[in-house]
Amino acid sequence: MSSPTFADRLNAVAADTEALLGRLLGDAPLPGETVRPQRLTAAMRHAALGGGKRLRPFLVVESAALFDAPRDGALLAGAALELLHCYSLVHDDLPAMDNDDLRRGRPTVHKAFDEATAILAGDALLTQAFDILARDEVHGDAKVRIALVRELARAAGLGGMAGGQMLDLAAEGRFSAKRALSEAEIVTLQAMKTGALLRFACRAGALLGSADANAAAAIARYGAAIGEAFQIADDLLDVEGDTAILGKAAGKDASAGKATLVAALGVTGARRKLDRLIAEADDALAPFGAKADTLRAAARFIAERQN
Repeated sequence: MSSPTFADRLNAVAADTEALLGRLLGDAPLPGETVRPQRLTAAMRHAALGGGKRLRPFLVVESAALFDAPRDGALLAGAALELLHCYSLVHDDLPAMDNDDLRRGRPTVHKAFDEATAILAGDALLTQAFDILARDEVHGDAKVRIALVRELARAAGLGGMAGGQMLDLAAEGRFSAKRALSEAEIVTLQAMKTGALLRFACRAGALLGSADANAAAAIARYGAAIGEAFQIADDLLDVEGDTAILGKAAGKDASAGKATLVAALGVTGARRKLDRLIAEADDALAPFGAKADTLRAAARFIAERQN
């Protein structure tokens, strides 16, 4: 039999993550819970199920595989990360934030339900992510689980995704006079807003596999490079993509006056930077040899994706 292709491996993790999320977002209360309100559960399922490439769980699973960590624990950690990512999308789409009507080709949660339900669904997805990450099934060593919880909290919080979102809103001129950001300021904003969760996905694999310091640093460099690359590719798609293929509205960044590297460098300059970042990601994986070929393919997939 031939070896699985990159697409095979990506699709397998996506299918396993979808099934796992379906179970995690079931109606039955867990120990310590009284009841799971049906409308809230339905809104969470609308946000988390039935779409997406599941790239973040895939990076957790494949990074963990570099260090021979058990796949089941990596899938659970990846599912926790995906729930947190989905919470961020629900809140990003709200009228007070990006005010989007479409996500993954379907109505956003506040459109399918209502704004209050969407806010609570996001809150519940966020908190359930940490519930899952703290479970014994993720890793037998409590110190590893604590490290995962701490790193995800930092990636998602004040100095990570939430802080990056605040910088993004400020760059739009929401709170004071709008000013053009430098390339370095845009890179910092995007490393927080988008890159932090992608870096965590790779770091999580190293933690699950008890990687040594050098190996952990190498996979962290890879995660930083693909995190920056992902946002540039996303910004290029906003300029050049088609709403029907993207599953969300195209052309919104320019109309909102968002600070992007495409706006700062132009399409050609942004593509050159994207190519350099993919080369950096490849270089970071050199210590792992052929074992990291799937992660190398993931970097190219990020740069070349169409949605």
